[in-house]
Amino acid sequence: MKIINLIENTEGNPSCAFEHGLSFYIETSKHKVLLDLGQTDNSIKNARALGVDLKAVDTVVLSHGHYDHSGGIMAFSRINDKADIFMQESAGGQQYADDGRLAVGDRYRYIGIDRDILKLPQVKLLSGDHVIDDELELFTIKSRTHMLPFTNKRLLIKTEEGFIPDDFIHEHFLVVKDKNLVVLMSGCAHNGILSILDAYKEKYGGLPDVVVSGFHLMMKRDYRENELEEIRAIAEELKSYKAKFYTCHCTGVPAFDEMKRIMGDQLEYVHSGEEIKKRYIVD
Repeated sequence: MKIINLIENTEGNPSCAFEHGLSFYIETSKHKVLLDLGQTDNSIKNARALGVDLKAVDTVVLSHGHYDHSGGIMAFSRINDKADIFMQESAGGQQYADDGRLAVGDRYRYIGIDRDILKLPQVKLLSGDHVIDDELELFTIKSRTHMLPFTNKRLLIKTEEGFIPDDFIHEHFLVVKDKNLVVLMSGCAHNGILSILDAYKEKYGGLPDVVVSGFHLMMKRDYRENELEEIRAIAEELKSYKAKFYTCHCTGVPAFDEMKRIMGDQLEYVHSGEEIKKRYIVD
């Protein structure tokens, strides 16, 4: 299996752009897959720089309905109009962020996907779990076992009655099986990485070998002590799992550093343009 980060927030491969967003390229025995496509078409430019043939991609998975994961889909569709694009039907909803009373411009900012994506004939709208084949599978959370990460409080859904907290039913998670390796991939883990792992255990009766995910712990200000305690508690629980974790994007470097002190070599950061295939450590 090959897994390459096509774009995320931090500089990695010097030939690749970086931006607030996420995209992964996954290659298995049968498939060439994209998980998300970043905020802009920079993920596509980076793919070219890395020698990834986007015309050969057969499957695209949109992890959830936010702009920084879907921004390159329309540009990709002009290169490749054959690949199936899987998303939850609620990923086309009215997702917003509350930028607060001191926001420049509108307080409530649309952070959903480009509505033209929903018009693409290759889009497959799902309602819950879905098996693509024996290598690729998507699952959702039926009920959370842990509280949502504190960073989700400002994320909303616009309804006819007004704004309500996002329930994140538009989020699903990709399971990739190739030979003896099982990898769980998530975009931002808005539902909480611990709840996602519990849902995985309930569905599959075990744990993946490798987990690749943002943890949605990034803040634009310094962390409060209770927030640091939550980050540390997540790291302590992840440390108890027999799995290797790779993170990036919405985790944020300060949160990663805090978790790394607890998890050590069990946790690594993947920067823009980096391949993680050769760094798997599975006991």
